[in-house]
Amino acid sequence: MGKRATLVALLVLGIPLVALALTFTIIDVPGSRNTAPQGINARGDIVGFSTDNTTNRAHGFLLSDGTFTEVNFPGFLQTAPRGINDRGDIVGQADNGTPTTTRGFLLKQGTFTQVEFPGAPITGVFGINNSEQMVGNYIDSAGINHGFMLEDGTFTSIDVPGASQTFTFGINDPGDIVGSYFDGSGRQHGYLLSDATFTTIDVPGATATQPRDINSSGDIVGQYTSAGVTHAFVLRRGTFTTIDVPGAGATFGRGINALGDIVGNYVDSTGTHGFLATE
Repeated sequence: MGKRATLVALLVLGIPLVALALTFTIIDVPGSRNTAPQGINARGDIVGFSTDNTTNRAHGFLLSDGTFTEVNFPGFLQTAPRGINDRGDIVGQADNGTPTTTRGFLLKQGTFTQVEFPGAPITGVFGINNSEQMVGNYIDSAGINHGFMLEDGTFTSIDVPGASQTFTFGINDPGDIVGSYFDGSGRQHGYLLSDATFTTIDVPGATATQPRDINSSGDIVGQYTSAGVTHAFVLRRGTFTTIDVPGAGATFGRGINALGDIVGNYVDSTGTHGFLATE
């Protein structure tokens, strides 16, 4: 099942929040009830999923040069792309309507390949870099969530030491990994895994922090909860910036590319919509 990531040190980031002027572009898949972008590459290609108005099932999409293309894993009822690299390789998860049917996938040059962590009933892939290293999550037979990295056919488990559950979401070209974990008291923290060292990431004042992606400059995007409200954030050169779509009740940061463009989704009175945030 592969080796587990080694702990060298456990550090804490806690930098004050600042404001950032961003331009928001709203993303809605035509005819869909909800839209949730998850990843973006350097070319500006965006992947995610939406729910339809008839069956309420999730369908994947690729948005490239203003055109939506469906991404659906044959044989599965629901498909949720989570990440895309600069070559256009797409990773995600698919299921048949129940959690135990969830399987990860890689879509490369038009061909789907199923990804399953050995012995795990549930697997999902969330990130892929340009070297085709993939990261994601699996749930073991005891119902515990673990992160993993898949490289050249070999799986490596990722568990933050002392955590009750570990989630892995993003990887950049240098191999830095981000995700989140729950401590013994049930509080959610973020982490950066770089050179075998775990660094805890907590947005100041937040009750929960969840990093979701990292680009090759080391910029990290995700979301945090404070006073019961969820906000997106970007952590850049040691500084946290809050991202809120105007008028949204909650904003979620999901992906960031080499240019610093950010995608995610937000919730308002009409439902869930996607966004692209650029400076």
